Amino acid sequence: MIGVGHFGQYHAEKLARLPDSQLVAVVDINEQRAQQIATRHGVRAFVDVHQILEEAEAVTIATPPTTHYQIARTCLDAGLHVLVEKPITDDLDQASELIRLARDRNRVLQVGHLERFSGAGQMVRKLFKRPLYIEASRIGTFRPSANNDVNAVLDLMIHDLDLILDFVRSPIEWVHAVGAPVFSAAEDIASSRIQFANGCVANLTASRASLRTERRMRVFQDNSYTSIDFLNKKVRVVRRVSGAMMNGMPALEIEETSYGEVDTLEQEIAAFLHSVRTGTPPLVTGEDGWRALEAALMITRSLRSHRQMLGERASLGHSPAVIRAAGE
Repeated sequence: MIGVGHFGQYHAEKLARLPDSQLVAVVDINEQRAQQIATRHGVRAFVDVHQILEEAEAVTIATPPTTHYQIARTCLDAGLHVLVEKPITDDLDQASELIRLARDRNRVLQVGHLERFSGAGQMVRKLFKRPLYIEASRIGTFRPSANNDVNAVLDLMIHDLDLILDFVRSPIEWVHAVGAPVFSAAEDIASSRIQFANGCVANLTASRASLRTERRMRVFQDNSYTSIDFLNKKVRVVRRVSGAMMNGMPALEIEETSYGEVDTLEQEIAAFLHSVRTGTPPLVTGEDGWRALEAALMITRSLRSHRQMLGERASLGHSPAVIRAAGE
């Protein structure tokens, strides 16, 4: 287990408990922290990744995103299987290099997009055939120990981006985004509009500067819309059905279901271990991580363009900052 900070310690707990893995060591640049977690699980503690390359068959990386590439590359080069938390890296060329390395070494590279392993994530592929319009919001309070070296897009919105890319299955044509730093140097709140090549449009909001918490998604298709409440684990599907209208309203069928509590982190790690044992592709591949990162970076560039426009051309009004996909 590489990186045993706020989130990494939970990874270590799962790895130590799951029957299909044997936790052998933890690594953290904070020697005291590494020793504390290692003692808790009766394993060895290290401060340098190179010290564990001959100790393990697989690693989980939960360090700051700016360090993902170098650590994952070192481990893949040494022939280890890698589960790396999202985002895969903070650079597309580096992400491509990790994908190539994993392929050349015949090693599993899984990206930790947790929402794919939730009850909702397991439902969306069945529910959505041809989405036309999507609204997603992921809003929470500020956490000083979180990944505040990256913006809210790479920290929070990327979860919804990964889910949406998985069921829309169409290239992005352009994005327009606005946002603002509130409690950190990066954007703590961001709103983005995405146009896909198949005509689907998605509006996404992510915030870590709110006094409330909300995680919702609404997906509209022909003759139906679906509302997902990720916090309360409820799904509502409203469909238009044949039948007589009443007071000008079409006949509707409303289906409400709840999905069970799932330990998403445990599911994610168990899926990684299964891929390592069997050689089957992971549910969230390096390519999936690359696509989510590409979308997040497009939005980030649009955020920067918008902030630059506000600073340089405030007197000219609010012209939209648009970033088009490659080749557009």
